[in-house]
Amino acid sequence: MPDSAADAAKAHHDLVAQPHDQEDEGPIADAEAKAEAMRSEERPLGRPGRPLNLRSPFFVGMVGAAGVAVTYALTQLVLGTRDVLVLIGLAFFLAVGLEPAVSWLAQRRFPRAAAVSTVLLTLVAVFVGFLVMAITPLVDQATQFADRAPDYLRDLTSKGSWTAELNTRFGIQDRVQKLLSTNQETLVNGVLGAGKMVFGVLTNTIIVLILTAYFLGYLPAIRRTMYRFVPSSRRPRAILIGDQMFARIGGYVLGNVLISLVAGAVTFVWLLVFGVPYALLLALAVMILDLIPAVGATIAAVVVSLIALTVSLPVGIATAVFFIVYQAFENYLLAPKVMGRVVQVPDVVTVAAVLIGGTLLGVIGAIVAIPLAAAVLLLLREVLFPRLDRA
Repeated sequence: MPDSAADAAKAHHDLVAQPHDQEDEGPIADAEAKAEAMRSEERPLGRPGRPLNLRSPFFVGMVGAAGVAVTYALTQLVLGTRDVLVLIGLAFFLAVGLEPAVSWLAQRRFPRAAAVSTVLLTLVAVFVGFLVMAITPLVDQATQFADRAPDYLRDLTSKGSWTAELNTRFGIQDRVQKLLSTNQETLVNGVLGAGKMVFGVLTNTIIVLILTAYFLGYLPAIRRTMYRFVPSSRRPRAILIGDQMFARIGGYVLGNVLISLVAGAVTFVWLLVFGVPYALLLALAVMILDLIPAVGATIAAVVVSLIALTVSLPVGIATAVFFIVYQAFENYLLAPKVMGRVVQVPDVVTVAAVLIGGTLLGVIGAIVAIPLAAAVLLLLREVLFPRLDRA
């Protein structure tokens, strides 16, 4: 066998397209011989060839057509997998938010896996412990509220109130009873739909927790991969800006959770002192709603104040005043103290970001809007504005 034939046989992989027939290979055999000649120990796959002529009309046309096709395919992919992408994005957002705690442990000689496990187990333990302590009173209070709701409604529609006048004029109560009696199937479907929604929420929560664990474990590798996409000459600057963005998101998430816990605890104590019913249920609602920037605390204050009116008018007014004072304390003392200068977003940008995020992605969008807005503002200040000033 000539040397070229021997080289061609060596270049042909032992596990691909065997048996190797030299005579049928034709011009491929010559290419295989050259491939074997260009291979070395340092470069087992050979040296890269010359780059393509990017200015070739054919290449430009192909790239343009491919760009249109890829853009269309990506658009359809995003629209078709929107819900899944939201879960993935939320998990990554939570992972970045928990990263400061993991990094704090890792700096104290915790292995990365042990630090991630410690943070996640602590989070799960707190959540499970809260459920164990709160589930029984929550169920009891929710049941009591459901049982007493008709009494509350009857009280509101009596004693010459304006709601009673509306009920007399338009027959609201009779219409509601007729609606309930003639739409049993609709009610059953609504109950089944609510059960399906609860199941979906639980499933999505488990998926987000699993993805968050994976993202936390591989976050250093993800970070390295992201920076590898940046050209080497710009990589140091990208690392400084990118790490600052990660730190701002993480600081915001942890700070927001801490502030919401304080709001829920203070509300619970206030409601217990003044004997407002469903104290734990309402405190939990305040804690969850307080996570939503700008509007969440206001909604919680209105709901709790209305429930406090069932005790007495003075208690309802005092509860409303309490929320006004607490929100001033939270906005001007607690939030700056907890978050410091982690998130530097003007008030008008905060409101606009929350409105846009809530419109696009609901509650999740409203929660993640402010740290994302902080990241965008950082890019504008450090990258775009200096270039425009030099232009």
